[in-house]
Amino acid sequence: MQRPRATFAALTDLLRHLLKWLLLAFVVAALAGSASAAFLFALDWATRTRLAHAWLIWLLPVAGFAVGWLYLRYGSSVEGGANLLIDEIHDPKKIVPLRMAPLVLGGTVVSHLFGASVGREGTAVQMGGALADQLTRMFRLNNEDRRIILMAGISAGFASVFGTPLAGALFGLEVLAIGRLRYEAMLPCLAAAVIADQVGLLWGVQHTHYAMPLIPAISAWTLCAMVIAGMLFGVTGNIFAQATHGLSGLMKRWISYAPLRPLIGGLVVAVAVWMIGTDRYIGLGIPTIVDALKEPLPAWDFLGKMAFTIVSLGTGFKGGEVTPLFFIGATLGNALGPLLHQPVTLLAAIGFVAVFAGAANTPIASTLMAMELFGAEIGVYAAIACVVAYLFSGHAGIYRAQRSGHAKRTPPKDADT
Repeated sequence: MQRPRATFAALTDLLRHLLKWLLLAFVVAALAGSASAAFLFALDWATRTRLAHAWLIWLLPVAGFAVGWLYLRYGSSVEGGANLLIDEIHDPKKIVPLRMAPLVLGGTVVSHLFGASVGREGTAVQMGGALADQLTRMFRLNNEDRRIILMAGISAGFASVFGTPLAGALFGLEVLAIGRLRYEAMLPCLAAAVIADQVGLLWGVQHTHYAMPLIPAISAWTLCAMVIAGMLFGVTGNIFAQATHGLSGLMKRWISYAPLRPLIGGLVVAVAVWMIGTDRYIGLGIPTIVDALKEPLPAWDFLGKMAFTIVSLGTGFKGGEVTPLFFIGATLGNALGPLLHQPVTLLAAIGFVAVFAGAANTPIASTLMAMELFGAEIGVYAAIACVVAYLFSGHAGIYRAQRSGHAKRTPPKDADT
């Protein structure tokens, strides 16, 4: 039996641990939530300005060159973006430069202002991580504590930009390594995600509301349809990740001067928009995502968004992959609905999260996101599709620094024979 004095000491130590991480998580959340709010307001302005002035698309090559030059001149140490944060968590070396935050914020707003097809999660995650890491020196944190505070910054950034605190908390835990969670960081990540989301709301951030009609009752065929759809969503996420990395590698081999890569990519995007006569596949594409949850859309929409996003990200524009993945998944699910004899709205919602689950190797965070955005009733369907998408997406995802903590499946017994 444990002595009373030892029990009291253990409780005191636990209370000290709790207060320490709640305090640090609050500071991280205040910084990340405020940064995300400023970013979302700037992003809204950029989108409205681009829509009001369609000719801005022709300045996209110039904008790409300018951002590329700024990163070449001032941002070489933070060029790795979210992958740099993940690397620092796995192998702490030096404090992430604070300049990461303003550079990625400005670069992403410029990308959206002139019409690149990029997202916003990468920006929020990088700002959250960079701001959180500044506390390392201030509070003299050791390497283990530094890992945790970086994870909290990632969670806070993700949660505050999408309005999904539970998904944000799990994302910071799950994205680091395939098949492994860091439970010691659960409290800081959860606290930072919840508080950062509230900070954003206090600043006046309004997140998109995704209306979800009645979800059908579970049946044998509906579950089978989720498995089939999950397979296709996982393969799609893998193709997206591989194509984006592949184009980026080719551009780096062919063009040594970095600012020329987004210049060429911007020219390709601008000409493509002019040729097809629509700006449907540039920017965030939120209106199309909302439409996919309401009514049937053209079956090729997901291919259009994939092409524009791969070119934009693969040639060096700043932003993120997640919102374009939401677009790709929602429109692909919308197209699969009639083929699988399921409501297009249901499969659009499932595709929204499952393609992301496969591309980022984060099935748990993606399932929680579905429940936060569309209601708890969708949880079973989302979980099945996200897990299957995770299995069928391979080990290569959108984050190259992501480690392999555990194999996605147990290999056959005769695999070594």
